[in-house]
Order: sequence, then C-alpha cells, then structure tokens
Amino acid sequence: MREILSLILIVLGSFFILVSAVGLLRMPDLYMRMSATTKAATLGVSFVLLGVAIHFWEVGIVSRAAVIVSFLLITAPIAAHMIGRAAYFEGVPLWKETKHDQLKGKYDEDTHELKS
Repeated sequence: MREILSLILIVLGSFFILVSAVGLLRMPDLYMRMSATTKAATLGVSFVLLGVAIHFWEVGIVSRAAVIVSFLLITAPIAAHMIGRAAYFEGVPLWKETKHDQLKGKYDEDTHELKS
C-alpha cells in the first residue's frame, strides 16, 4: 500500500513539474511565466519529496523532506514576488494584450513604495 501511495505522489509531482515546464514555454511574458513555474514547480517538487519520504519511511529522510518542502513553500513565493517586482521596476514589458496594469501609477519611482 505504501508503494502505491508513493508511486501516485511521485507521478502526480512529475505531472505538475511537466505542467510547469510547459507553462514556462507557452506563457507570453515574464510575469506569467514566473507565476506558472513558481506555483506548479513548488507543488510538483513537494509531491515528489512527499512520495520519496513515504517510500523510504525513515526518520532521517522524512524529516529532511519535510524541512525541504517547508523551505520551498516559504521561499518560492517570496522569491518570485521579489523577482517580479525588480522586473517591473526595470521596465520589463507586460504582454501586449494585457488589459490592465494594476501597478501603473501606484508606485513611487524613487522609493519603490506604494503610494497612498
């Protein structure tokens, strides 16, 4: 039973990693690519690590997998946000068919803080 659950999680994780790679190739601009890869890849790697932890079922491996998954879930969204923010400030263009730029006119160009 443990092997089947492990297999399901690893295959599901691999699927999410594949979706992340396809999103990286298919999305039209940096911001959408970053969103697709951050969410799907983090979920995919988490599932793969969970499947590996269940497969081996040793305290050392399970604890390392839990720490790695926790670290990824905490740092990946923050890193993507910071990269997207830096790209926006540097003037990386949005997709030409973007309907509304929600940040336009709301940031102070000098301090890079939100205007009230």
